[in-house]
Amino acid sequence: MGKLRVAVLFGGRSGEHAVSLVSARSVLQHLDPNKYEVYPIGITLEGAWYFGQDALALLQQGTTQGLKPVAILPDPTRPGLWQLAPVLERLAQVDVVFPVLHGPYGEDGTLQGLLEMAGVAYVGAGVAASALAMDKGLFKDLMRAHGLPVVRYRVFTRRRWEQDPEAVIAECEALAPYPLFVKPANLGSSVGVTKAKDRAGLRQALDLAARYDRRIIVEEGIPAREIEVSVLGNEDPQASIPGEIVPGDEFYTYRAKYLDDSSRLLIPAPLTEDQTAQVQALALAAYRAIDAAGMARVDFLLHKETGAFYISEVNTIPGFTPISMYPKLWEASGLPYPALLDRLIELALERKRERDRTRIRYTPEEG
Repeated sequence: MGKLRVAVLFGGRSGEHAVSLVSARSVLQHLDPNKYEVYPIGITLEGAWYFGQDALALLQQGTTQGLKPVAILPDPTRPGLWQLAPVLERLAQVDVVFPVLHGPYGEDGTLQGLLEMAGVAYVGAGVAASALAMDKGLFKDLMRAHGLPVVRYRVFTRRRWEQDPEAVIAECEALAPYPLFVKPANLGSSVGVTKAKDRAGLRQALDLAARYDRRIIVEEGIPAREIEVSVLGNEDPQASIPGEIVPGDEFYTYRAKYLDDSSRLLIPAPLTEDQTAQVQALALAAYRAIDAAGMARVDFLLHKETGAFYISEVNTIPGFTPISMYPKLWEASGLPYPALLDRLIELALERKRERDRTRIRYTPEEG
C-alpha cells in the first residue's frame, strides 16, 4: 500500500487561531513522511482555506500570497481536496482529515458536519460530541444528567446581560460566594476567562466574556488543584496517567499557558492510587457520556479541602503544542508523540468503517 494522504487543517475562525498554528507546527513535524503524504491547509480568520507546503509559515506571517485557495466539498461523489481557482479542479485525494483547530468553526461540530457530509475519515469526535463538549453549559447539563460531578454554574445569553444586567448580577451572586469564574461558553485556551472577586470585577468579566460568545457561563470558584487526563479510543477508550497543572497565575490563564514559562506540569500528578483510579474512571465516564471518539483531554478540579473531583470540561481537540498536556500524558503512559499520531489516524479510519456500515437506503420489506 502507498502512503496515506492526510490533510492537516489549522488556523480557523476563532480566538484560538494563534494557538492552533502552534499545535499544527508540532503535528506537521511529527507525522512520519514515510507513512503519510501530508497536505497542510491553513484557514484564515475570515474562513478562507489555502493549501501549500509553506501554508503554516505564511499564515503565521499574516499572508496567503502564493497559496492555492481550496475546499473540501460537502459532496461524497466529489471526494478529495479541490482547488477553487482559476477553475474548480481536484487537487488531491484525501484519506484522512486531521483537524488541528481549537474553538468555534473547528472544534464545535461545524467542521465535523462538513466532513460527515463529504464522507471522509477525520480525526477526533463527531458532530454531537464536539458540539456538546464545546458548549460548557450544555456539557455540564449532560454531566449532571449522568450523575457526574460538576461545580455549581449558571448560563446567560449576551442579550440578557445587555438588557437586564442587574438581574444577571443578582443571580450570579446567589449562585455562590465570590470568587466566581466567568467564561465564554464556546471557547477554550482560557480566552475571555476571568476570576471575578467582587461585583465590579464580575461586571467587567461578563462584558469581556460577551465579546467572545453569545452564551456566557458563570461558575462557582473553589480552592482547587487542576488535574488532567488524556483519553484515546473509540468504542473502547483508554485513560492516560493523570497530570497536574500548577499555574503561574492565579489560575491557568492564556498567558500562563502560552506566553510565559512560569506554570509547571507535574507528570504523573501527585495523587494516591485511589485518587488516580477515581479520576481515570471519571474521565472515561465523561468521554462516553458525550459519545466522544478518537481523542479528548478531560480536565478536573480537585477540591483542596474535601478531596472531591469535579469535571471541568472535555476538550475534543486538545492542544498539541510542545508543552501541551495531551501528548505529554500519553508519552508518559508509554505512547510517544509519533505513535500517538499514528493511532489517532487509525482510529479515524476505524470510525469511518463503522459509519459506513450504517444503511442509508430503507427497504420496507426488510423491516
